[in-house]
Amino acid sequence: MNTAPRRTPAEAARHARTIALGCGLFVFGMIGAAYASVPLYKLFCQVTGYGGTTQRAESASTNVVNHPVTVRFDANASGHVPWSFQPVERQITLDLGETRQTAYRVRNNSDKPVTAQATFNVTPLTAGIYFNKVQCFCFTEQTLKPGEEVDMPVVFFVDPAIQDDPDLKEVPTITLSYTFFPVADPKTPVAAAKNEGTAQGL
Repeated sequence: MNTAPRRTPAEAARHARTIALGCGLFVFGMIGAAYASVPLYKLFCQVTGYGGTTQRAESASTNVVNHPVTVRFDANASGHVPWSFQPVERQITLDLGETRQTAYRVRNNSDKPVTAQATFNVTPLTAGIYFNKVQCFCFTEQTLKPGEEVDMPVVFFVDPAIQDDPDLKEVPTITLSYTFFPVADPKTPVAAAKNEGTAQGL
């Protein structure tokens, strides 16, 4: 036999409001978590180097170790981006901690302005946490006029701590790869890196 006391109408109404409030907070919490997941995932990748995500450095390295590492450069453009895109140098050998500058050359082969944006990664993926970019053009909208050609600079160094990583006992050859994708509705097109001097982004 159910001996639980019956709720008064006022108590039942309060109970219903409490349940409704709890459900509402849960729904809003799930929506908030969904919106937060992208920046949190990006932050996780930046901190851990997961997926070949590189690190961002505010200035050049001051700790240089006499240990050479080779960095190769790869360039790709989506089929919807009518650009020629290639590294100015195919590879560079430098010491760990040594800050170097290189560039990627891009040309708009179409008869109209095109805006695109580059993503990037490094391989091996575990090296991402040690690859530091001081300057690059990634994640910044780039607009090229018809037939325009520019060089887009990249300034980087490889953290000497890579040689202490047990998963990277021998410092490997690192490949830095960029891929340009179209921007369908550019909001604030950025002038070409040649005209701007530098185009920052990470």
